[in-house]
Amino acid sequence: MREFAKSLREHGWEVDYRKMADAPSWLDALNDHLQYGPDELLVMEPNNWSQHEKLNSMAASGIPVRVTPTCQFVTPREEFFRFGKGKKRLLMEAHYRQARQKLGILMRDDGEPEGGAWNYDAENRKTVRDWKKDGAPQPPAAITSRRGQSLILAEVISEVNRWFPDDVGRAEDCWLPTTRDGALEALRQFVEKRLPLFGDYQDLMLQDSQTMFHSLIAAPLNLGLLLPMECVAAAERAYKSGHAPLAAVEGFVRQIIGWREFVNGVYWLKMPDYLQSNGLGATRKLPAFFYSGETDMNCLSCVIREVKDTAYNHHIQRLMILGNFLLLAGISPQEAHDWFLEMYIDAHEWVMAANVLGMALHADGGFMATKPYAGSAAYISKMGNYCSGCNFDPNKKSGPGACPFNLLYWDFYDRHADRFASNPRTSMMVSAWRKRPEAERETIRREAAKFLAGLT
Repeated sequence: MREFAKSLREHGWEVDYRKMADAPSWLDALNDHLQYGPDELLVMEPNNWSQHEKLNSMAASGIPVRVTPTCQFVTPREEFFRFGKGKKRLLMEAHYRQARQKLGILMRDDGEPEGGAWNYDAENRKTVRDWKKDGAPQPPAAITSRRGQSLILAEVISEVNRWFPDDVGRAEDCWLPTTRDGALEALRQFVEKRLPLFGDYQDLMLQDSQTMFHSLIAAPLNLGLLLPMECVAAAERAYKSGHAPLAAVEGFVRQIIGWREFVNGVYWLKMPDYLQSNGLGATRKLPAFFYSGETDMNCLSCVIREVKDTAYNHHIQRLMILGNFLLLAGISPQEAHDWFLEMYIDAHEWVMAANVLGMALHADGGFMATKPYAGSAAYISKMGNYCSGCNFDPNKKSGPGACPFNLLYWDFYDRHADRFASNPRTSMMVSAWRKRPEAERETIRREAAKFLAGLT
């Protein structure tokens, strides 16, 4: 915000910017600003519900309030409301295809998708074994804001340390761009150096290569330092010039105008009640190791320590390690949601509500995900390299040394068998569980209960 205010002044604008120490609250700052006697207050459409409610406070000032559409999304809210109106379940793929057609992104002149398919997910799931066969390619170093640190950044780091001395992380480790120019450079570096291999390894989880070939632009994009369509256009140009393959570019485009727009639409469609979603009745407290990383489960320990150090994990680590554990262990969706908001640099309520409550925890009853994203140790072992350094065996289903993900996976389907037996995407797991000998099922129930009882 301070860099933005500085940039506006350099372009000739008169700026009334209030630092945190200048006013106890946003409303106090607004009341102070009214000394300038504005004819109207011009506000861009808020991105979060709490900000939306503040519009009433602005209206109470007696000054006319004019709200303009947000520039941070390409799908107007009213359009998404029409898409979702009256539906018991929404499919991201349907929304994504509609957006591609409307915007003409990766589309042929005949109205068909580039390459003849809408989705190249199947080509973007290389495993650890595939990665090693490919020579274990490593991404180039990502751009950081540490080069030529500005006086403003140094000032803010000092104030963060003073105002929030006990919070997680170190302000000195700020590594993301804080200016428009810096964000554009981060986008350019991604497209030139990491996008060509982004698709191949986007689901890969490596404890010695945290970011892999991911874009790392979510935070500047969510702050408005980048615009969605300029990110999409840069990727599309890379495909058309032959710099990046279609599967990689389509995967990135789907994240921007598919998934990002979809979770934002679900948020506004379902708020404010969405935050209380708990369709699976999960009530267990969040374990303390989610703040320390001190657990014998190596995958969880590595990922939690990474987010403590950098405020970042990529989307598969968030979904299939952290979210998966929280889902299987029956952790309170509200406590899980709060933790994600606290820990991630790209976290806004509109981001985390649908991603955590809907996608990861299936707490919205399947409104935005046709099945729970539950996975056993087999998935983590296949897509990650955490298991080799772990005290638990991913191949053991029960008994001493069995991976807790295996115990919790089958215990989850035991607890929710009636709910998921009729779901075409989960009925096979429920059927497999029910066919097991009762003695084997009872062993898994007992060992899972013991593990869960030890979570504090």
